[in-house]
Amino acid sequence: MRIAMIGTGYVGLVSGTCFSEFGLDVVCVDMDEGKIDRLKQGEILIFEPGLDQLVKTNAASGRLSFSTDLKSAVKDADAVFIAVGTPSRRGDGHADLSYVYAAAEEIAHAIDGYTVIVTKSTVPVGTGREVQRIIKETRPDANFDVVSNPEFLREGSAINDFMRPDRVVIGAETDRAKEIMRQLYRVLYIIETPILFTSLETSELIKYAANTFLAAKITFINEVADLCEKVGADVHDVAKGIGLDGRIGKKFLHPGPGYGGSCFPKDALALVKTAQDYGSPLRIIETVVDINDKRKTAMADRIMAACGGSVDGKTVAILGLTFKPNTDDMRDSPSLAIVSALLDAGATIKAYDPEGMDEAKRMMPDVIYCEDTYATMDGADVLVIVTEWNEFRSLDFARIKGLLSAPILVDLRNIYTPEDLAQAGFSYHCIGRATRKPGPR
Repeated sequence: MRIAMIGTGYVGLVSGTCFSEFGLDVVCVDMDEGKIDRLKQGEILIFEPGLDQLVKTNAASGRLSFSTDLKSAVKDADAVFIAVGTPSRRGDGHADLSYVYAAAEEIAHAIDGYTVIVTKSTVPVGTGREVQRIIKETRPDANFDVVSNPEFLREGSAINDFMRPDRVVIGAETDRAKEIMRQLYRVLYIIETPILFTSLETSELIKYAANTFLAAKITFINEVADLCEKVGADVHDVAKGIGLDGRIGKKFLHPGPGYGGSCFPKDALALVKTAQDYGSPLRIIETVVDINDKRKTAMADRIMAACGGSVDGKTVAILGLTFKPNTDDMRDSPSLAIVSALLDAGATIKAYDPEGMDEAKRMMPDVIYCEDTYATMDGADVLVIVTEWNEFRSLDFARIKGLLSAPILVDLRNIYTPEDLAQAGFSYHCIGRATRKPGPR
């Protein structure tokens, strides 16, 4: 079978590459000639562990190719996946579907014979029906079905998520379309992956409901962490105590500076707007969005408090800028709000991130970017951990004390323990646990 993957962003490139690993012939299409030329040369434009080797292997086998020629790729395809961006529209938070609809119109002109057109992009309820309408109006004679097949890829572990997913959700309404999708995912049938067939609208809503539920779970534990600080409880023990309940589960119960990235902020806001449009508002999710936005700037307040109430004229060392480790994605990262607030308060910011600094330099030009972890701390008044990259988990405390002007560590990811840092002579500030002053146990 042959697939045309329209869009070579994160979702399109990962999905197309993984389908080729399944043994299918895949052409990834993009209008950006420069991007396609670089992909043909084996240059991967995003950081995702293992993706570069997978692209290289499948391109060499001939199963994976890259092109700007949408018409040729679609003409020979059994299934065409739309995997273009759906960013939040400025001003109202609705998903911008202009790229999806433009792709649908181009696909309509190019299909030749029966074709399954699959929305892989994250799209609001009703998008599949609109794609159907556009194609029918553009090509009344077209023989096609529209299918919804949302992605559930986590940045940093996307390949494993595609190869061994918790489930595959497919919104398809004809037997012919369902059979095509079964063939595309045949490898997953063999390993007994749950595959849910449902309607277009249900499939579209599942994606948003899943992401916003996880966002709500993160926000819940963050608020519990604030309460723990007030009452003298330990949020990690609370999280473990409730997470052992099978109805709740232990994942996404780690406190921190708020969720970010390309999915949760955008999808939560889009679902809020969709619910409002249909007259069925989701008050819980509206609150989640509001709390998460405020939490990011509140982290800057914590840093200022650790510095005696002000960072004016002080240097703050920031470790980690991306919204999570094992990605170079800076979209809606908590670091953006934190750094902005600290700069406004008069601080000088030195920062280091293993993968995200190229993008960070574009978004935060007033930051001093350093070549490694310890160079960031040299001469700083406080050290702040924003993203929990593995290389930050085994820092040399004695060396840090020699570099910082004062032994103050603000750990927004709780990767260290208060007891260990107090023993090492640090004023240690974390989330949902008691702040410890320097001194012996």
